[in-house]
Amino acid sequence: MSAPNKSPAKPPAHAAASEPVKPSNFLRQVIETDLADGTYAGRQWAGSPGDAAHHAAGLADPAKVRMRFPPEPNGYLHIGHAKSIWLNFSLAQEYGGVCHLRFDDTSPEKEEQEYVDAIRDAIEWLGYETYLADRPSAPGTMQPHEYFASNYFDFMYRAAEYLIEAGLAYVDEQTPDQMRINRGDFNTPGTNSPFRARTPDENLARFREMRDGQLADGAAILRAKIDMASPNINLRDPALYRIRRATHHNTGDKWCIYPMYTYAHPIEDALEQITHSICTLEFEDQRPFYDWLLDRLAEGGLIASPHPRQYEFARLNVTHVITSKRKLRQLVEEGHVDGWDDPRMPTLAGLRRRGYTPEALKLFCERSGVTKSGGWIDYASLEAALRDTLDPIAPRAMAVLDPVKLVITNWDELMGTGFLDDCSAPLNPHAPEAGRRQFKLGRDVWIERTDYEEVQPKGFFRLFPGNKVRLKYGHVIECIGGTKDAAGRLVEVQARLVPDTKSGTPGADAVKVKGNITWVAVADALQAEVRLYERLFAAEKPGSGELLDELNKDSLVTCSAFVEPSLDGAKDGGAGFQFERHGYFVVDAKADAASGRVFNRAAGMKDSWGK
Repeated sequence: MSAPNKSPAKPPAHAAASEPVKPSNFLRQVIETDLADGTYAGRQWAGSPGDAAHHAAGLADPAKVRMRFPPEPNGYLHIGHAKSIWLNFSLAQEYGGVCHLRFDDTSPEKEEQEYVDAIRDAIEWLGYETYLADRPSAPGTMQPHEYFASNYFDFMYRAAEYLIEAGLAYVDEQTPDQMRINRGDFNTPGTNSPFRARTPDENLARFREMRDGQLADGAAILRAKIDMASPNINLRDPALYRIRRATHHNTGDKWCIYPMYTYAHPIEDALEQITHSICTLEFEDQRPFYDWLLDRLAEGGLIASPHPRQYEFARLNVTHVITSKRKLRQLVEEGHVDGWDDPRMPTLAGLRRRGYTPEALKLFCERSGVTKSGGWIDYASLEAALRDTLDPIAPRAMAVLDPVKLVITNWDELMGTGFLDDCSAPLNPHAPEAGRRQFKLGRDVWIERTDYEEVQPKGFFRLFPGNKVRLKYGHVIECIGGTKDAAGRLVEVQARLVPDTKSGTPGADAVKVKGNITWVAVADALQAEVRLYERLFAAEKPGSGELLDELNKDSLVTCSAFVEPSLDGAKDGGAGFQFERHGYFVVDAKADAASGRVFNRAAGMKDSWGK
């Protein structure tokens, strides 16, 4: 159903005057119009109020906004799901309603309890626990707004029998190839099945034989009887039930027939009294069947009226990212990544382990907009959202990822043999109240190998013979030269300390320098493994070619690094850290004592992919 042309004259009454104005989009306009018109305020069950199937979800206040997020538990949630989660849960919160977490578990051969648990965990991590909310029929009583399609299988079966009895469904026993040919295509109308003319009694008997396991898998399906000549192929007698002998994670072996998703989903929405069923644009052509089915069930008194309406928005497409569960599962099962939570994966578990925060993902989703026109969002926008949320709060630290030793040759002469100078820096320059971190400076320090050049390149202001730089938060030094091994690899840099130039002292500005370099003293450096993650796919829009050919072979680079002592005891969780110069990092969630210190890079200080 398209969004109404009219829009409300004023914001909804529940919106506080002090709240920031939310960016308008067609979904907000639909919801506000429905609330203003009382579209669902008069919703009534046509059947008996005491019918437990009518009230399977325990709901009693259809005037509220009710949204749902309905994942199929056949894989881990990914960044595209994050957009749907954010949209459904935030709209429900904004308009004083609730959002249901519903598992669309209609395909037992693909679904596992592991995925159910992972989905719950991801949604709670994002901060959406509104599926635990007030029960409408008993204010003050908390009711988990978590549901399973499989909880409605009895009702769905009864609804299917009603359609058969009303002459609106039939059992088809053509082969899959015959059905495909007879379905036609966009230029050719479909052809009626030879089984379409069966009487309701014949169809009902055959359907019950399907239910009772008297027919083999694939031998028959139940189809809606609509119009085989419809220009919308989805209305050419779509399948409602198929035979599948598979143990279900929730219902066990009770059933050997299972409803199709396109049949189950509208019924679930109706039973849960969903007001606005939001999905992505690929379901737009399914909307006529969604309405056809609910209209027929409402006419038969099986569901409430008015029934839910479906609205579609453009899915989230991010460059260098694949969100196909089938292809993501291939990467996991073939060992191209280290599980569903590999930090290179676009799953929420992977993004979390990489260092992304709920706030960053929500900001990214909001910035991507809600429209009906598709398009691609640059991966750099995802990283920008992370930087924008972490910069004000992330503690800082210095780290050297490609270390080479710098020796200050006159240190002992000026400062004393073995002397270590106390240095400090703010934990976060945006929050002075957070305090300062402490570390030492001595004769030997680790610096980045790229901070030295034997001959100065254009625009290079770091270490080269004769140049002065500041060791950040420490002293100014003057480079003398460097030492290379037989293979020409730099193994040491030498410099001299410029006296009385320590940061924070009166002489700090006596010597002007153009370069500042980060460092870690050899005396108190902590050894760490640092994993530099990049885009998993080199292809900008992966999925069109061979999956493995599109992988980025440099998506993970591991460094044996040194970090400053303030990171001693750093743990997984929180906002992670900004390694000055290098970007945002987090302790790897799977690191243990045997692994040592392991830090994952979530994003660099700026987008450098193009380079």
